[in-house]
Amino acid sequence: MGPRPVLASTARVISLMTMFLCIVFASRVWAQTPDLSFLLTGAERTSFDETTRYDEVMAFIDVAAAQHPSLHVTHFGYSVEGRRLPLVVFGDVADASAESVLRTNKLRLFVQANIHAGEVSGKEALLMLIRSLASGNHAAWADSVVLLLAPLYNADGNERVNLYNRPRQNGPYGGMGQRPNAQGLDLNRDHMKARSPEAQSLLALMNAYDPHVVVDLHTTNGTRHGYHLTYSSPLNPNTDTAIDSLLRKEMLPAVRSTFRERSGWDAYWYGNLPFRRGEPGWYTFDHRPRFNNNYVGLRNRVAILSEAYAYASFEQRILSSLYFVESIVDYAVQNGEAIRSIISQAEGRSMAGLEQGLRFEPKRNADASPILMGAVEERRNPYSGAMYFARTDSTHIQYMPEYGAFQTVESSTIPFAYVIAPEASETVSDLLQRHGIRFSRMGPGVSQLVETFRVDSTSTAERAFQGVQERTVWGEWVQREVVPAEGSLLVPTRNNKARLIFYLLEPRSDDGLVNWALLEDWMVTGGEYPIHRLPQQPVPIPEKPAPDNDY
Repeated sequence: MGPRPVLASTARVISLMTMFLCIVFASRVWAQTPDLSFLLTGAERTSFDETTRYDEVMAFIDVAAAQHPSLHVTHFGYSVEGRRLPLVVFGDVADASAESVLRTNKLRLFVQANIHAGEVSGKEALLMLIRSLASGNHAAWADSVVLLLAPLYNADGNERVNLYNRPRQNGPYGGMGQRPNAQGLDLNRDHMKARSPEAQSLLALMNAYDPHVVVDLHTTNGTRHGYHLTYSSPLNPNTDTAIDSLLRKEMLPAVRSTFRERSGWDAYWYGNLPFRRGEPGWYTFDHRPRFNNNYVGLRNRVAILSEAYAYASFEQRILSSLYFVESIVDYAVQNGEAIRSIISQAEGRSMAGLEQGLRFEPKRNADASPILMGAVEERRNPYSGAMYFARTDSTHIQYMPEYGAFQTVESSTIPFAYVIAPEASETVSDLLQRHGIRFSRMGPGVSQLVETFRVDSTSTAERAFQGVQERTVWGEWVQREVVPAEGSLLVPTRNNKARLIFYLLEPRSDDGLVNWALLEDWMVTGGEYPIHRLPQQPVPIPEKPAPDNDY
């Protein structure tokens, strides 16, 4: 394979000009079954040597949406460098606004791709799905669901194409973007602390559109297994048990079966063989809600992680991601009422007084599992000369312990409410609002029986992670009478985000405010954590009229 005769940049300009001309034409006439054979992704246009760039994505979705009255284009925020983060809405809606989507009262599915911009198969798959919808396919979906499709979450990272990004991955040979955003932050570790504009935009989308089902499209690497795609449900044990059961026992097994019928390929629960730790086995990744699917689970929503296999061909990765999404939507269309009912039950559960986990460890299945292992061969990138791995059709079953879930090793009780001292309120209120958590400011003090956490000791990680030296504290909760200062924040747990509130505000949480060094002024031995717990129904507390802060 030699160099292409036409420079990539020239071809891209020609492609964009063609798309914009088509927008003008398409805006004047709409056919029931438009011919969109001219509308190609960057991957298709280059025989899967390249991935679609930002301007091409934006032009592509504008052309596609112009073809069909059920497709609408908007954006849900901006990247660090000011790029719009596109959102395509498909359904029986007047426009792409959250108001129009919520008004339908239909099941809402949000699918995002490219959170890691070196993992580009999901982006290409969503573009192909959008084109398919514009061509009139899957029209019956609109009777039951509304799709929210975000093909390009890490827009800045997408433009940092380099032939040496993810060097062992099997294409695209013309390079792909980088893992972090333009700040150097991993967006799939930013859901709790929300320091990037992209994560803040995503949380705003979740608050506004409130999707019932969230799908996050990735590309895995590392272990040489035999699956074209692996997947996961939320891994945090604090996830509502009914949502967890739906995903593990019904939805994902059914989706796997449909995927196999549609593609001829197999899929399985996400896992890797460990390189240095513990017993050899099939280990899933992480329980913490900094990861998208774990975070969504704590919001009492159905979340699915999709991981296309990095050593399959780029084309196969794209198709496996596409078929997996289509299989999920098919299931949601057929089982929408059951999904909504389980979510409604999770939201209606009273959480105050219930035990929830703070620290966790991998949970081993009782019996060894049959894992489909595979093989790869080394090949040379024709443009960079670097070596990469390509999947072969050689597979075999290997039985091994499976660590596909986590179990709680330390827990605490969800209080009726948290009281945040005024001196910490500015830091905490900003983050609460980003997560869509309601609170109010307290008026004149009334004596309350509270629990106060006294810090016995504390430590920080030796190395910074995401620009933060993560902190761990030890101590104990003690009861005492307190008159909360006027202006304190009252955060009740009698709402559908109680699990998320608990994980953010508990000082021993492994992914909360303390962990992310957001309350450093109080993290000294002998100090008191500036957030109290109300262990029982509080004495009526006058609330200060503060519409700006009553979120």
